[in-house]
Amino acid sequence: MEEMLREYLPILVLLGVGAALGIVFIVAALILAVRNPDAEKVSAYECGFNAFDDARMKFDVRFYLVAILFIIFDLEIAFLFPWAVAFKDVGLVGFWSMMVFLGVLTIGFAYEWKKGALEWE
Repeated sequence: MEEMLREYLPILVLLGVGAALGIVFIVAALILAVRNPDAEKVSAYECGFNAFDDARMKFDVRFYLVAILFIIFDLEIAFLFPWAVAFKDVGLVGFWSMMVFLGVLTIGFAYEWKKGALEWE
């Protein structure tokens, strides 16, 4: 039992350091923050410049397409981390399963590239 608890100690230390840093940053922001910002600081802006149109204007679908593609590939790549950590324990079946997964991911990426989904005009 003590050996198992010792294995979790680095995780607990990491969580403690992360929580402590979070608390330190929040307290520092409360202490050092400017309390009376000027009108320019609190004005509404879009991407660094003043709003020029109604907020309900139509967006180009490419914004959504790029965002969805990023989320899909980001989540799929996240599956590589647990596999890499347990690489020596998964054996040949785990290895070839991941190779099939990466193959499907590569085919999807090539299809997306060929269709021009990554092009921005």
